[in-house]
Amino acid sequence: MRLIREESGQGMVEYGLILGLIAIVAIAALTATGGSVKSIFGTISGAVSSADGTART
Repeated sequence: MRLIREESGQGMVEYGLILGLIAIVAIAALTATGGSVKSIFGTISGAVSSADGTART
């Protein structure tokens, strides 16, 4: 019975480590590409604003 609980705890630790690794990779990717993504959305926003005749704020 004790072995089953220990294995369950091990699985939770593994899921936590995987989740942490995914978070680190996502943060690194967003940090590395943040400037270009901001530029792309700015270009799209300007195009949409000029297409519908409203001023960009």
